Amino acid sequence: MSHTNRDSPPERAAPEGAGHSTGPDEGSVGVLLLAVASVVLLVSLAVVAAGQFMIGYAAAEAAADAAALAAAPVTFRPFGASGSPAQEAAGFAAANDATLVACACPLDPSWEPRSVVVTVRRTFPVVLFGEQSVEATSRAEFIPTRLLEVAGQRATGSG
Repeated sequence: MSHTNRDSPPERAAPEGAGHSTGPDEGSVGVLLLAVASVVLLVSLAVVAAGQFMIGYAAAEAAADAAALAAAPVTFRPFGASGSPAQEAAGFAAANDATLVACACPLDPSWEPRSVVVTVRRTFPVVLFGEQSVEATSRAEFIPTRLLEVAGQRATGSG
């Protein structure tokens, strides 16, 4: 006695060779996925490395700015600084994980405006490339006569 279920589809025989790969495409999907994963990994690492380099360079620029701003007023007077303008610049560069490379910041006791130019080097790790160094240069101006303006404003109570 044969019993069939009218709700279920009839059973079909599997085509010959089904479930067994017999062609040259055997394993090609795995190789393709491995290649795609490798490309994605390399692109991701390149993006991370570029980001680390940009962050390192921005930090070097910040260190140069801080060093120049610290050195500029010391060319006129010490203002509480313990050393020369170059020593002050080196201290601020070091506080920002950088090294002072150059400081064009001569002493000038005159009341004339003056500029200082400071260059710093910062070393930082970058994925795939190891330790990298960048240099950044910054310029700062100091105008001693502005001290008189500020003192005058304080004396008159304005400002």
